[in-house]
Amino acid sequence: MRRRYPTFLISVLAFGYAFLYVPIILVMVYSFNDSRLVSIWGGFSLRWYGELLHNEQIIDAAWLSLRVAVMSATAATVLGTLAALALTRMGRYRGRFLFTGMVAAPLVMPEIITGLSLLLLFVSLQDLVGWPNGRGALTITLSHITFSMAYVAVIVQSRLAAMDATLEEAAMDLGGTPFRVTLDITLPLVMPAMLSGWLLAFTLSLDDLVITSFVSGPGASTLPMVIYSKVKLGLTPDINALATLIIVVVTLCVACAGWLTLSGNAKSPTVARTHN
Repeated sequence: MRRRYPTFLISVLAFGYAFLYVPIILVMVYSFNDSRLVSIWGGFSLRWYGELLHNEQIIDAAWLSLRVAVMSATAATVLGTLAALALTRMGRYRGRFLFTGMVAAPLVMPEIITGLSLLLLFVSLQDLVGWPNGRGALTITLSHITFSMAYVAVIVQSRLAAMDATLEEAAMDLGGTPFRVTLDITLPLVMPAMLSGWLLAFTLSLDDLVITSFVSGPGASTLPMVIYSKVKLGLTPDINALATLIIVVVTLCVACAGWLTLSGNAKSPTVARTHN
């Protein structure tokens, strides 16, 4: 018998999805609007995509955001993985409780407090040692590493806690040093968690506005800062075109990841039957 779902449940589900996706669809539709007013339809046109490609401010901000996101996500993944290894593989040591609190603090700290404290840190360092010389891409990258490595550490730590420790013990029994065991056994097993942490750190860096507003300087405006400044002065349809391009890229990435996951799940039973 077919399972029947209550009408109320279906209605709530439909309303929730409509609330999430109808605004996104409207943004994509109005990106093809010929009118300069974002709320009035003036006919189908691709003019705003052409103007977007010639908007040097948005293009420079997008490239800066991508560079900062890649560098901060990579550094945060390395540091977050090392922190997770220290919390799960080093046993009990003096200062462990303090170190755990320091790793988890960026997760619960309000962004405005984090941004203000980092601004005061950079200003103090510049007055004391002359570094960093002003605020720009470097200070933005360091700030993004500071808060995103906590997310990577939590993800990798959960994977390490659930991993079978007997694999590492067996490798050590066969003569492997702790360093080689970490490289040959531990890191390959936690690589999916590291990849997930990198993607999360990349997304957080690309999306951050509050902390970046505190630690950025003249000539170092990221894409969220440029979009926010345009919102205060009045939106133009080229922002809809930019949002549409971002939505299309994200959708393609999600679709590719889903396809790879389904392909891997489909091949697993075949491989298992072959070995049997």
